Amino acid sequence: MRSSIWTVLSCGLGLSLSACVAKAAERPPVLPGVFKAGFAERDITPEVGMEMPGNYGKAFGRSVHDPCKVRVAVFDDGFKPVALVSVDALMLRRESVQAARQRIQAACGLPPDRVMIAATHSHSSGPTGFVLPGEYDHASPLVQRLAYEHSPTANTSYMARVEQAIAEAVCEAYRSRVEARCAFGSGREDKVSFNRRHRMKNGRTYTHPGRGNPDMLDYAGPIDPEVGVVGCWDKAGQLLGVIVNFACHATTSPGGFSANWIYYLEQTIRGAMHNSAVVVFLQGDCGDVTQVNNLSPYADPLGDKQALRVGGCVGAEAVKVLLWAEPTSAVPLDARSKVWTIRRRVPNPTRVRRCVELVQRPEAEVGHTEWVFAKEIVLLDALLARQPEAEVEVQAIQVGPAVFISNPAEMFVEYGLELKKQSPFKLTFPVELANGCVGYVPTEEAFSARGGGYETRLTSYSNLEPSAGRQMLEAGLELARQMQPVPLPEPPKAPPFRAPWSYGNVPPELE
Repeated sequence: MRSSIWTVLSCGLGLSLSACVAKAAERPPVLPGVFKAGFAERDITPEVGMEMPGNYGKAFGRSVHDPCKVRVAVFDDGFKPVALVSVDALMLRRESVQAARQRIQAACGLPPDRVMIAATHSHSSGPTGFVLPGEYDHASPLVQRLAYEHSPTANTSYMARVEQAIAEAVCEAYRSRVEARCAFGSGREDKVSFNRRHRMKNGRTYTHPGRGNPDMLDYAGPIDPEVGVVGCWDKAGQLLGVIVNFACHATTSPGGFSANWIYYLEQTIRGAMHNSAVVVFLQGDCGDVTQVNNLSPYADPLGDKQALRVGGCVGAEAVKVLLWAEPTSAVPLDARSKVWTIRRRVPNPTRVRRCVELVQRPEAEVGHTEWVFAKEIVLLDALLARQPEAEVEVQAIQVGPAVFISNPAEMFVEYGLELKKQSPFKLTFPVELANGCVGYVPTEEAFSARGGGYETRLTSYSNLEPSAGRQMLEAGLELARQMQPVPLPEPPKAPPFRAPWSYGNVPPELE
């Protein structure tokens, strides 16, 4: 009956998910207590010449290095199916997330609060943000020119394609779910990620001060070296898919459109385990963490080699976890979310007037950095006229002994570490840039007199009040504490001791 209703709704809404809808009536019933899993992926590689967002100006992709993808894991315990979605994108607008969830619910019945949709933060992906066409039509011609001609602009056709791909992949994963066993664990990779913020002799904090800078004292913050892993096998022992959680900006720039270092993460796991397993990467809290070690005296490898190093190392650690973890079919599921609004920071009116003056002068005369961030203050001022607050969603999805807790920010790693420390779950995996995007969310200390740095700049992209990170942390913990953690599965116990090995229980034989 429910399958028939979903089919009618899908056709009535005119969604182009014919494959999912046609199969809706064929879904096998799920018996309570029988755990099932399904994985799927879709190609969303942008067309050459499209924008490649990743800064506050325009840039365009001139080639393709590897496919950008949507990757999906669906889990079903017979009571509350959930979906975890990874999208090779710098960011996802809240509007895209809501559109994709609506399509998913209409086509395969999964409610929005059971679907987590996260961007991998690939800086070599397609035009899913920052500015939407028409978003600043309410503002002056000057503001419109700054928004549409001098800022990264989303491509609405590409966004629709991504939304469609998300819905299709989720429906395919749901439709193809089979009885499965999952293994859970975490490893450690501490050689490829570094905090990019540094304490300086002047008492402030700089982002990327530069190798060899004599005024650098030390890192201003930690990293999160944990590699979180969930692996799923079917009854025949074939690896269906893997979820990997790790905290490091995807800024290795392998050349052309690319999933960034996540491509080599996938290749490493597939090469070692199974060449068709779907690898769902969920980015950890890494707002202040990248692959660049400013305190190293050595130059980084460039482009593709650097992407291979990061992805290969994280992938190798994930493989080690998979080889040691114990699979189980006892995988209870749960999903909860909280949505509210957070106020944006407001620039001083005097500063706004000064910035309006600056952006009307040639960029070369003003200086690139000063002109770009003057532009951002002008855009923020226009944004505040319509949206003084930003909608945020924090979501928690339990998969057995693990919980994935999302936020829509480029969240500082300190919040992810605190989340893990206070969570009731043995395995807690923060997922940033999920279900929307509100820009950088630094710690409150970063806004103090000894703080500063790139991430604290006030822009149309990053502008939430200083308490935003604390609010999201507390919301995530609140949701996790409403769930019932289960212990990690253990391998079978060894049989009781009877006797030592008869070949080896002898004294030295010298003759």
